[in-house]
Amino acid sequence: MSDPLAALRRFAGRLIPASAEYDVPGADDERIFGEILAALGPSSATIGAMARDLPALEALDLPATMQRLGEAHGPAFGALIVALTQSYYRDDRVMRSLGMEARAPFPKGFELGASDWSLLEPVKARPKLWRDAP
Repeated sequence: MSDPLAALRRFAGRLIPASAEYDVPGADDERIFGEILAALGPSSATIGAMARDLPALEALDLPATMQRLGEAHGPAFGALIVALTQSYYRDDRVMRSLGMEARAPFPKGFELGASDWSLLEPVKARPKLWRDAP
């Protein structure tokens, strides 16, 4: 039987592969994968169950693998995707490839371009979706 942790690492690399064109590592990079595992720490039991299912799904294409994992492990799969993307885009090498300074966003912050606030009008026009607190 395949090692579940190795299968999880291969899956991360399938989701976000390395790119020589942009000179960035994949999500299976040792440093990035370590960050993913650290971020998943609190949910390691549920992630472990999902990781044990991965070796049997490796022959499927990526969309089918993701669909099966989502159906079988909903919240754990969501936690994995969040941890994976956050860990990947926090990596200094990835930040530099995006033309961003490799640093924490605060206290200096990042400048954002002007936004089109009119895009929120349909949201503002929606009826009330909540109830008032007693």
